[in-house]
Amino acid sequence: MLFSLHDPVGTRFQSSRRFAIKRIATYACLPGAAGLFSACSRNEVLPFQSIDLTGADYAKDFALADQNGTVRSIKDFRGKIVVVFFGFTQCPDVCPGSMAELVQIKSSLGKDADKLQAVFITVDPERDTPPVLKAYVEQFDPGFIALRPTMEQLPAIAKDYKLFYKKVDGKTAASYSMDHSAGSYVYDAQGRLRLYSRYGTGPTGLASDIRVLLQSA
Repeated sequence: MLFSLHDPVGTRFQSSRRFAIKRIATYACLPGAAGLFSACSRNEVLPFQSIDLTGADYAKDFALADQNGTVRSIKDFRGKIVVVFFGFTQCPDVCPGSMAELVQIKSSLGKDADKLQAVFITVDPERDTPPVLKAYVEQFDPGFIALRPTMEQLPAIAKDYKLFYKKVDGKTAASYSMDHSAGSYVYDAQGRLRLYSRYGTGPTGLASDIRVLLQSA
């Protein structure tokens, strides 16, 4: 299985999460706070199960062409919760499994299903041409979007998202695989980076986090 469970954000944010929760609770209870933060009267905080990245200074946006050749940005999806996942179409299990979980999560949202936007960013632009990406993501859901950085753009986007990726040679020049970080970045309806969901945690926790973000939109 050629993928990496390298967690680009977990270690740094685990130690600071308790502080962040206290800070959120403190400022949410200031006069004038409203909406979801009204829960502060009961000393409650946002019940995220993923890693809270609120206020992170990286992975804020992108400008990449989708499967139809249209350059996309997080701003295009304002009003939706956006889940960004990196992978490649010839990935044997991790990538299709993650995509299938997003299908399951979207279905579980019921009337709010159209407020979830899944975005797949390839780490293998050499083989993942626009037609290949289009066929791949749309077999899961016609509304899913695939983005294709050029070979020149890929290092920069990987750096910004703290993404590990590496080409792994196969028996032939065309049969290589890609070792890469597995996990999803989640943006709220205002386009702000909020969460990092580790690979393997299952759809239930992420679905719960998405509902919390929808309620606070």
